[in-house]
Amino acid sequence: MSDTFDLRPTAIRPDWPAPESVGAFVTTRETGPSQGPFAAFNPAEKLGDNPDHVALCRRQLGKEVGDGRPLLWLDQVHGARVQHAYSDARPQADAAVARNRDYACVVLTADCLPIFLCDRSGERVAVAHGGWRGLAGGVIEATVGAMGLPPEELMAWLGPAISNAQFEVGPEVQQAFVGVHPETEVAFDPSPYRLGHYMADLYKLARLRLERLGVAHISGGHFCTACEPRFYSYRRDDGLTGRMASVIWLR
Repeated sequence: MSDTFDLRPTAIRPDWPAPESVGAFVTTRETGPSQGPFAAFNPAEKLGDNPDHVALCRRQLGKEVGDGRPLLWLDQVHGARVQHAYSDARPQADAAVARNRDYACVVLTADCLPIFLCDRSGERVAVAHGGWRGLAGGVIEATVGAMGLPPEELMAWLGPAISNAQFEVGPEVQQAFVGVHPETEVAFDPSPYRLGHYMADLYKLARLRLERLGVAHISGGHFCTACEPRFYSYRRDDGLTGRMASVIWLR
């Protein structure tokens, strides 16, 4: 398939005061080659999408980053491991950090929370995949630690994720957080749909974790992937859907 025509992804740029050296965006599904339940910009492999369409989306992402630098793709497992260096072997991790301009960091989501990080001087960047398991397992703590800087020097932007109005969870999820950090109880409201269940707020859970670490400058967090058709949503679409790409790099 040719990629000589314009298939640039429709992207959202973080609304944060990052230095000019920091490039970052998250894709939407609005424009691209993918079809059916994967329409239209799906860069995720092994979901059932046409491999040619996925490859085209990945090439377009590379063009958006520019300078011929590669994208660091991860094998995400809802854990807390952070990848510190470029590898083309899809390392098993749920976050990546870059301290140089050799590569761009990428995570894929479709309801989970992408957490962008950079330092105030624009010399280090990172992005983390924050599902509830990853958040409970410490992916934010691990990623902030991987930045190697005092947390007060960092800023964060919370990208598109499912909102608490759409994210019902069982009591085991609530206990995974509240049982360790009682203050996180404020991120869970009783479900109006099922007794003993809760509506979980991923944005609030992430903010509480970041603030607890000392990251004071936090923005974003006003999306809902399950409510807005411009986003892929695993829960809304019963698992048959594509993924958004959250990309960050040093220019």
